[in-house]
Amino acid sequence: MSEPSTGPSFSLVVATWGVVGVALLLTQAVVRLAPIALEPLLFGTLSTFQALVYAAWVAVSLYSEGYRGFQKAFVPRTVARAFYLARAKPSWLSFAAPLFCMGLVHARPRRLLTSWGVVALITCAVIVVRRLPTPWRGVVDGGVVVGLLYGLVSLAIAFARALRGTVPSHPLDLPG
Repeated sequence: MSEPSTGPSFSLVVATWGVVGVALLLTQAVVRLAPIALEPLLFGTLSTFQALVYAAWVAVSLYSEGYRGFQKAFVPRTVARAFYLARAKPSWLSFAAPLFCMGLVHARPRRLLTSWGVVALITCAVIVVRRLPTPWRGVVDGGVVVGLLYGLVSLAIAFARALRGTVPSHPLDLPG
């Protein structure tokens, strides 16, 4: 019986599965939230004050969620972990590549706690935001959608650069 291939084609599949799996999760959120976010804009239900809050929230989300959260932290770690896993020997982690790339499995305890904590906070936020009245839910979701789209673009750019040989140098937070 021969060993599984660990050559370039297998490596590319593992890295791609990790990054595309993460991108699919983010895309699913954008597709689900975008109609709610666009509703107050399309139907003109925002007062001037609400429109200003919407614009300010989008700007804050672009910076905090998009730039600081995604571009500066999540995306480099995700891509770096994807390419680390691509170079590792095939294992169960190859099948769980998106979870590995997000730091939800096979990471230092602090990274696991942080990553799972973010998942828990997002879950709580979703529950709270769903209860907001119109148009406020659309306002909040508008900022989230813009931040997620920024993150998706940032992920695509970082992955394309990594495929050309420029893998981000970001701490992998692997267990001891």
